[in-house]
Amino acid sequence: MVGWWQGLGDRRRGVVLDLLLWAALAAPIVAALASPPSRPYDPVLLVAEPLLLGIAVAVSRRQPLVALVLVITPTLLDGNFLFAIPVLSYLAGLRMARARPAGLVFAVIAAGGTGLNLWVLESALSTWFLLATMLLFAGVFPWLLGRYRRQHGELVRAGWARAELLEREQAGAAERVRMRERARIAGDMHDSLGHDLSLIALRAGALELAPGLDDGQRAAAGELRASVAAATDRLREIIGVLREDAGAAPTRPVDESVTELVDRATAAGLAVDLRWPDRPVGHATRLRDAQHPEDAGPELPVMVGRAVHRVVQEALTNAARYAPGAPVTVEVDRTAERIEVRVHNGRPPAGPLPVPVTAGTGLLGLRERVRLAGGTLAAGPHAGGFAVVARLPLVADGVTADPDAPVRLLAGATADDGGLRAQRRRVRRSLLVAVTAPLAIAAMLSLVYYPFVTFDSVLHRSEFERLRIGAPRTELAPMLPGRQAQGLAKNTGPAPVNAACEFYTDGNFPLALPAYRLCFADGLLVAKDELPG
Repeated sequence: MVGWWQGLGDRRRGVVLDLLLWAALAAPIVAALASPPSRPYDPVLLVAEPLLLGIAVAVSRRQPLVALVLVITPTLLDGNFLFAIPVLSYLAGLRMARARPAGLVFAVIAAGGTGLNLWVLESALSTWFLLATMLLFAGVFPWLLGRYRRQHGELVRAGWARAELLEREQAGAAERVRMRERARIAGDMHDSLGHDLSLIALRAGALELAPGLDDGQRAAAGELRASVAAATDRLREIIGVLREDAGAAPTRPVDESVTELVDRATAAGLAVDLRWPDRPVGHATRLRDAQHPEDAGPELPVMVGRAVHRVVQEALTNAARYAPGAPVTVEVDRTAERIEVRVHNGRPPAGPLPVPVTAGTGLLGLRERVRLAGGTLAAGPHAGGFAVVARLPLVADGVTADPDAPVRLLAGATADDGGLRAQRRRVRRSLLVAVTAPLAIAAMLSLVYYPFVTFDSVLHRSEFERLRIGAPRTELAPMLPGRQAQGLAKNTGPAPVNAACEFYTDGNFPLALPAYRLCFADGLLVAKDELPG
């Protein structure tokens, strides 16, 4: 069944839905016209009204306002069209991009209906009020709901489009960050290898000048010195292509330890506490001495050591930039298989840190460096501050993780959905307007209508009970209001023969319908009745 429906195509599905809608809306009209008692012109209406409704449904996709007018106008003749007004009003709000034409149509209908009822047909004010309320709740209110539904759909689609755009932009930015980080790694390798090669060249030169060597050995030492110098030059040329600024100074001193990095940050005014598990603070002097001195293990792999230094450096930089004055703790935990670095800054004195929506370029570059070293990186809000945790293997396992994956948040950290909350607030505000606007307009109509129809037309119960049957009209005139009630009296029963009846209200809200009937014949009160309801 689902496959059959999907196979129809958008246009045929629309035709089927329109036919079902027409059948649903035409059903009450056909049922009313086919039910007794019948009128002479009912057969004509039985064909004309469903046909008119079919035309309205057919044009509702392209001209929803025209369809709405086509079902509102026949309500002057047949109240069964009232069932179609809310549906087509909702579809008009859903399918129209602009609100002004619909507002203009509703205003014209309201003004035309007011003039037709009050001046042409001379209907009672209560009739006009009922029709105005009907237009409000059967026309305007469904249109506002459809308008809200359209805005919500547009908001969702725009949000997805913006998310896709941001995703593409972030992918491009992340790629640029990764390339810059790789260039920085290459620069670090150049600084380290260049330093080592320079030492080799220096020692080869000293060997070349050492006494006691024959000519062959001296020539070999010279060739070694020349080869090392040429390798150093080629390394500088290759790495220089990768660097954005070939002449830029290195980002840190060559072979700087974490302890030295922390010392520099502390000297700059940052409150840093360096901790090695199971050891006094500051016991270790260099990164390669992360174990107890008596258990000193081998030096860290070059990529791992530089990644550890880079994690601490970036985390301290972020702490100084985004949480000035907050205490910072650096923990380095090393085992035989891996090394873990955790940098956590506390709550800044100025207040809690804002939670980042996505990782910044610094964290993206940091993640790339850790990934190339075979480790993982996690970052996010923690205990009112911010924490960065890197875990790197001491045994080379190759590159890990997906280069396009985002920086993983720490457990318990959540991304800020402030933008999403703002969008939801706008949608809720639109829904609030759709619900409260008709109620507010109805309240305003009541506040205008009720004082007008009750002015000098209210007969209080105490006055009604004092009216005496047989009393002259002239004698009762001081107790009677100056105006009669405007509403239509129902269930009044037959009036006395040759009597003229007057109707007054007791002030019932909101319609102020007639509550009392007074009938006079030959100037005398011959009947007084309290109307039901």
